[in-house]
Amino acid sequence: MATLMNGGALGDDLSDVEATQDALFGGGVVLFQPPRGRGYRTNVDALLLAGFATARKVAEVAFDLGAGVGAVGLALLRLGAARRVVFVEIDGVPAAMARRNLDANGWTDRGEVLRGDVRDVARARRGEAALVVCNPPYVLPGCGRVAATQARARSGEVGIFVEAARQIAGRRARVCFVYPAHELTLLLATLAAEGLHAKRLRFVHGTPDTPARVALVEAQAGRPGGLRVLSALVERGPRGYSPEMEALLARG
Repeated sequence: MATLMNGGALGDDLSDVEATQDALFGGGVVLFQPPRGRGYRTNVDALLLAGFATARKVAEVAFDLGAGVGAVGLALLRLGAARRVVFVEIDGVPAAMARRNLDANGWTDRGEVLRGDVRDVARARRGEAALVVCNPPYVLPGCGRVAATQARARSGEVGIFVEAARQIAGRRARVCFVYPAHELTLLLATLAAEGLHAKRLRFVHGTPDTPARVALVEAQAGRPGGLRVLSALVERGPRGYSPEMEALLARG
Protein backbone atom coordinates (compact mmCIF):
# COMPACT_ATOMS: atom_id res chain seq x y z
CA MET A 1 0.00 0.00 0.00
CA ALA A 2 1.06 3.59 -0.53
CA THR A 3 1.69 5.72 2.51
CA LEU A 4 1.50 9.50 2.41
CA MET A 5 4.39 11.21 4.16
CA ASN A 6 3.14 14.53 5.50
CA GLY A 7 4.86 17.58 6.91
CA GLY A 8 8.52 18.45 7.11
CA ALA A 9 9.63 15.67 9.43
CA LEU A 10 12.01 13.13 7.97
CA GLY A 11 10.67 10.25 10.01
CA ASP A 12 12.54 7.18 11.22
CA ASP A 13 13.73 6.31 7.71
CA LEU A 14 16.55 8.87 7.93
CA SER A 15 17.50 8.49 11.57
CA ASP A 16 20.73 6.62 10.80
CA VAL A 17 21.26 7.67 7.20
CA GLU A 18 23.80 10.17 5.95
CA ALA A 19 22.95 12.61 3.18
CA THR A 20 24.94 15.03 1.10
CA GLN A 21 23.52 18.45 0.34
CA ASP A 22 23.91 19.06 -3.37
CA ALA A 23 22.19 21.37 -5.85
CA LEU A 24 20.53 21.50 -9.25
CA PHE A 25 20.38 24.38 -11.71
CA GLY A 26 23.52 26.09 -10.48
CA GLY A 27 22.31 26.17 -6.87
CA GLY A 28 18.70 27.05 -7.68
CA VAL A 29 17.38 23.80 -6.18
CA VAL A 30 18.67 22.16 -2.99
CA LEU A 31 19.00 18.40 -3.27
CA PHE A 32 19.68 16.07 -0.36
CA GLN A 33 20.67 12.58 -1.55
CA PRO A 34 22.66 9.54 -0.40
CA PRO A 35 26.45 9.87 -0.30
CA ARG A 36 28.39 8.15 -3.07
CA GLY A 37 28.34 4.40 -2.60
CA ARG A 38 25.36 4.53 -0.21
CA GLY A 39 22.51 4.59 -2.72
CA TYR A 40 21.34 5.87 -6.07
CA ARG A 41 22.41 9.44 -6.82
CA THR A 42 20.76 11.79 -9.29
CA ASN A 43 22.35 12.19 -12.70
CA VAL A 44 21.76 14.50 -15.64
CA ASP A 45 19.03 12.28 -17.09
CA ALA A 46 16.63 13.67 -14.48
CA LEU A 47 17.14 17.21 -15.77
CA LEU A 48 16.99 16.10 -19.40
CA LEU A 49 13.61 14.49 -18.74
CA ALA A 50 12.24 17.52 -16.87
CA GLY A 51 13.38 19.88 -19.61
CA PHE A 52 11.84 17.67 -22.28
CA ALA A 53 8.54 17.42 -20.38
CA THR A 54 8.23 21.17 -19.91
CA ALA A 55 5.59 22.57 -22.26
CA ARG A 56 3.91 25.90 -22.82
CA LYS A 57 0.85 24.82 -20.89
CA VAL A 58 1.51 24.27 -17.20
CA ALA A 59 0.26 20.92 -15.89
CA GLU A 60 -2.02 21.26 -12.90
CA VAL A 61 -0.85 17.94 -11.42
CA ALA A 62 2.22 15.93 -12.42
CA PHE A 63 3.18 12.49 -11.13
CA ASP A 64 6.85 11.46 -10.85
CA LEU A 65 6.94 7.65 -10.85
CA GLY A 66 9.92 6.00 -9.18
CA ALA A 67 10.86 9.45 -7.95
CA GLY A 68 13.85 8.55 -5.80
CA VAL A 69 14.86 11.69 -3.90
CA GLY A 70 12.64 13.75 -6.20
CA ALA A 71 15.01 15.31 -8.72
CA VAL A 72 12.68 15.14 -11.73
CA GLY A 73 9.65 16.46 -9.88
CA LEU A 74 11.67 19.20 -8.20
CA ALA A 75 12.97 20.25 -11.61
CA LEU A 76 9.40 20.40 -12.94
CA LEU A 77 8.49 22.79 -10.14
CA ARG A 78 11.58 24.90 -10.76
CA LEU A 79 10.94 25.09 -14.50
CA GLY A 80 7.30 26.00 -14.01
CA ALA A 81 6.11 22.85 -15.77
CA ALA A 82 3.63 21.85 -13.04
CA ARG A 83 1.71 23.58 -10.29
CA ARG A 84 1.80 20.49 -8.09
CA VAL A 85 3.82 17.26 -8.16
CA VAL A 86 3.07 13.87 -6.62
CA PHE A 87 6.27 11.92 -5.95
CA VAL A 88 5.87 8.13 -5.91
CA GLU A 89 8.72 6.08 -4.44
CA ILE A 90 8.69 2.59 -2.96
CA ASP A 91 11.83 2.84 -0.77
CA GLY A 92 11.58 4.64 2.54
CA VAL A 93 14.90 6.48 2.59
CA PRO A 94 14.67 8.21 -0.80
CA ALA A 95 10.98 8.92 -0.20
CA ALA A 96 11.87 10.67 3.05
CA MET A 97 14.61 12.61 1.26
CA ALA A 98 12.10 13.69 -1.39
CA ARG A 99 9.93 15.10 1.39
CA ARG A 100 12.96 16.83 2.87
CA ASN A 101 13.86 18.29 -0.52
CA LEU A 102 10.37 19.71 -0.99
CA ASP A 103 10.57 21.42 2.39
CA ALA A 104 14.14 22.67 1.86
CA ASN A 105 13.12 24.39 -1.37
CA GLY A 106 10.00 26.00 0.06
CA TRP A 107 7.59 23.78 -1.89
CA THR A 108 5.97 21.94 1.03
CA ASP A 109 2.48 22.85 -0.16
CA ARG A 110 3.19 22.06 -3.81
CA GLY A 111 4.24 18.46 -3.42
CA GLU A 112 2.93 15.17 -2.09
CA VAL A 113 5.17 12.18 -1.40
CA LEU A 114 3.65 8.73 -1.63
CA ARG A 115 5.74 5.86 -0.36
CA GLY A 116 4.52 2.76 -2.10
CA ASP A 117 4.46 0.60 -5.20
CA VAL A 118 3.53 2.53 -8.36
CA ARG A 119 0.91 -0.13 -9.11
CA ASP A 120 -0.90 0.53 -5.82
CA VAL A 121 -0.74 4.28 -6.37
CA ALA A 122 -2.03 3.90 -9.92
CA ARG A 123 -5.10 2.01 -8.74
CA ALA A 124 -5.81 4.60 -6.04
CA ARG A 125 -5.15 7.74 -8.13
CA ARG A 126 -6.49 6.72 -11.52
CA GLY A 127 -6.82 9.52 -14.08
CA GLU A 128 -5.51 12.32 -11.84
CA ALA A 129 -2.41 13.41 -13.76
CA ALA A 130 -2.09 15.95 -16.54
CA LEU A 131 1.57 14.97 -16.85
CA VAL A 132 3.41 11.79 -15.87
CA VAL A 133 7.21 11.64 -15.86
CA CYS A 134 9.35 8.59 -15.27
CA ASN A 135 13.07 7.87 -15.19
CA PRO A 136 12.67 4.11 -14.71
CA PRO A 137 15.31 1.51 -13.91
CA TYR A 138 17.49 1.01 -16.98
CA VAL A 139 18.57 -2.58 -16.26
CA LEU A 140 16.11 -5.40 -16.79
CA PRO A 141 16.05 -8.03 -14.03
CA GLY A 142 18.67 -10.69 -14.69
CA CYS A 143 20.57 -8.51 -17.16
CA GLY A 144 23.77 -6.85 -16.05
CA ARG A 145 25.32 -6.33 -12.65
CA VAL A 146 23.95 -3.74 -10.23
CA ALA A 147 25.38 -2.70 -6.87
CA ALA A 148 23.31 -3.94 -3.94
CA THR A 149 22.79 -0.37 -2.68
CA GLN A 150 21.23 0.61 -6.02
CA ALA A 151 19.45 -2.61 -6.95
CA ARG A 152 15.85 -1.42 -6.79
CA ALA A 153 16.59 1.98 -8.33
CA ARG A 154 18.54 0.61 -11.29
CA SER A 155 16.97 -2.79 -11.99
CA GLY A 156 13.31 -3.32 -12.78
CA GLU A 157 10.60 -3.97 -15.37
CA VAL A 158 9.76 -0.89 -17.42
CA GLY A 159 6.32 -2.37 -18.09
CA ILE A 160 5.32 -1.84 -14.47
CA PHE A 161 5.94 1.89 -14.79
CA VAL A 162 4.26 2.16 -18.19
CA GLU A 163 1.13 0.41 -16.94
CA ALA A 164 1.02 2.69 -13.89
CA ALA A 165 1.54 5.77 -16.05
CA ARG A 166 -1.37 4.77 -18.28
CA GLN A 167 -3.71 4.40 -15.32
CA ILE A 168 -2.68 7.64 -13.64
CA ALA A 169 -2.76 9.69 -16.84
CA GLY A 170 -5.95 11.68 -17.28
CA ARG A 171 -7.63 12.42 -20.59
CA ARG A 172 -5.15 14.11 -22.95
CA ALA A 173 -2.36 13.76 -20.37
CA ARG A 174 1.24 13.61 -21.55
CA VAL A 175 3.48 10.73 -20.44
CA CYS A 176 7.24 11.32 -20.67
CA PHE A 177 10.01 8.75 -20.22
CA VAL A 178 13.79 8.75 -20.50
CA TYR A 179 15.29 5.39 -21.44
CA PRO A 180 18.48 3.93 -22.95
CA ALA A 181 18.50 4.54 -26.69
CA HIS A 182 19.53 0.96 -27.48
CA GLU A 183 16.36 -0.27 -25.74
CA LEU A 184 14.03 2.24 -27.41
CA THR A 185 12.09 -0.43 -29.30
CA LEU A 186 11.23 -2.12 -26.00
CA LEU A 187 9.93 1.13 -24.52
CA LEU A 188 7.87 2.03 -27.59
CA ALA A 189 6.36 -1.45 -27.80
CA THR A 190 5.52 -1.41 -24.09
CA LEU A 191 3.89 2.00 -24.37
CA ALA A 192 1.86 0.94 -27.41
CA ALA A 193 0.67 -2.21 -25.63
CA GLU A 194 -0.89 0.07 -23.00
CA GLY A 195 -2.49 2.32 -25.62
CA LEU A 196 0.15 5.04 -25.27
CA HIS A 197 1.59 6.16 -28.59
CA ALA A 198 4.77 8.18 -29.03
CA LYS A 199 4.18 11.76 -30.19
CA ARG A 200 7.61 13.31 -29.58
CA LEU A 201 11.03 11.70 -29.63
CA ARG A 202 14.47 13.15 -29.01
CA PHE A 203 17.82 11.40 -28.88
CA VAL A 204 20.58 12.53 -26.53
CA HIS A 205 24.22 12.02 -27.59
CA GLY A 206 27.19 12.33 -25.27
CA THR A 207 29.29 13.87 -28.07
CA PRO A 208 28.53 14.69 -31.74
CA ASP A 209 30.25 11.56 -33.04
CA THR A 210 28.93 8.95 -30.59
CA PRO A 211 25.70 6.92 -30.79
CA ALA A 212 22.68 8.17 -28.89
CA ARG A 213 22.94 7.49 -25.17
CA VAL A 214 19.31 7.89 -24.10
CA ALA A 215 15.99 8.66 -25.78
CA LEU A 216 13.36 11.08 -24.50
CA VAL A 217 9.83 10.01 -25.39
CA GLU A 218 6.48 11.74 -24.94
CA ALA A 219 3.39 9.58 -25.47
CA GLN A 220 -0.35 10.05 -25.25
CA ALA A 221 -3.39 7.80 -25.31
CA GLY A 222 -5.38 7.65 -28.53
CA ARG A 223 -4.58 6.90 -32.12
CA PRO A 224 -1.06 5.94 -33.20
CA GLY A 225 0.87 8.16 -35.58
CA GLY A 226 1.82 11.79 -35.55
CA LEU A 227 5.32 11.21 -34.17
CA ARG A 228 7.68 14.20 -34.29
CA VAL A 229 11.37 13.35 -34.13
CA LEU A 230 13.18 16.40 -32.78
CA SER A 231 16.75 17.43 -33.49
CA ALA A 232 19.31 15.56 -31.41
CA LEU A 233 20.61 17.01 -28.16
CA VAL A 234 24.41 16.79 -27.83
CA GLU A 235 25.73 16.99 -24.27
CA ARG A 236 29.38 17.83 -24.84
CA GLY A 237 31.61 19.34 -27.48
CA PRO A 238 35.37 19.95 -27.69
CA ARG A 239 35.23 22.67 -25.01
CA GLY A 240 32.89 21.04 -22.51
CA TYR A 241 29.13 21.19 -22.23
CA SER A 242 27.25 22.24 -25.34
CA PRO A 243 25.41 25.60 -25.18
CA GLU A 244 22.07 23.81 -24.87
CA MET A 245 23.28 21.69 -21.97
CA GLU A 246 24.81 24.69 -20.24
CA ALA A 247 21.51 26.53 -20.59
CA LEU A 248 19.58 23.57 -19.17
CA LEU A 249 21.90 23.07 -16.21
CA ALA A 250 21.70 26.77 -15.32
CA ARG A 251 17.96 27.25 -15.85
CA GLY A 252 15.65 28.65 -13.24
